[in-house]
Amino acid sequence: MTFTQLEVFAALAKVGSFSRAAAALGITQSAVSHALKQLETELGVCLIRRAGSAPALTDVGTRLLQRANDILQQKEALQQEADHERGIARGTLRIASFGATSSLQLLPPLLEKFARQHPLVEVQIDEQVDEAVIQSLLERRVELGFVVLPDERFEVVPLAQDELVAVLPESHALAGKARIEARDFHGQPFIRTAAGSGAHIDQFLTAQGAVPRTLFRFEQLSSMLGFVARGHALAIAARLALPDAPRGVVYRGFEPPRLRMTALAALRFERLSPAAQAFVALAKSQARAVQASAHPTYNKKHSH
Repeated sequence: MTFTQLEVFAALAKVGSFSRAAAALGITQSAVSHALKQLETELGVCLIRRAGSAPALTDVGTRLLQRANDILQQKEALQQEADHERGIARGTLRIASFGATSSLQLLPPLLEKFARQHPLVEVQIDEQVDEAVIQSLLERRVELGFVVLPDERFEVVPLAQDELVAVLPESHALAGKARIEARDFHGQPFIRTAAGSGAHIDQFLTAQGAVPRTLFRFEQLSSMLGFVARGHALAIAARLALPDAPRGVVYRGFEPPRLRMTALAALRFERLSPAAQAFVALAKSQARAVQASAHPTYNKKHSH
């Protein structure tokens, strides 16, 4: 068994295509097929079903994928540790992000500081919906990811608290209210978006007994805002994920407020590569700075 074979297996599982896996790894499609066949022969099991329009993981392949990704993560960590001993900080850091809140609000300042301190480390960002970020962390396809708390499966660094807001057409009757209740959405035409906090929004509405009429499902916030601006439906989103309200759209907070905490997460901080540990350290430093600015007495209380 070789690292190359495991890399081929992990790439196939991620992209779902022999040709795309070959392109991602910079090898031929026949080399991908050969490496996978060798791995399956050595393990004595079938990892990928080749029938149908796209290759898919078998049951045993799904179970072994997590082991393979864990081995590859530890290989990366091992190389980074060795480089660190030689006075070199380089490698690859993979982070999963779930949308505008993490991708546009939380990541940029962290990435800028990290790039200055570790210019030879390549950071790869994979933006996914919330559930996919969690799956990527659990399957060890990435070392770090952004999650909405609470989530007891991970070790976390809380980074930002914001709230859910109603996204309303300017002409809608609800736009005249200063604060909105979840029940105001009951029976209303509604836009469901996968662009962050979908499950959080569903839980919020269900807890209040509000059942809107979901007429539209969009992956992108821009599509959602466009439909709201035209008066087609209402929506809910996290405030940090939203741009300034476009023409024809207003944002209103809920009463009582529905708060949301976003955090940087990993399965185990102690098992992270040096690059990932350095990124977590920066996140912790940023979180302390935000807390100190929000509470002026914080520095005095923690100065000793």
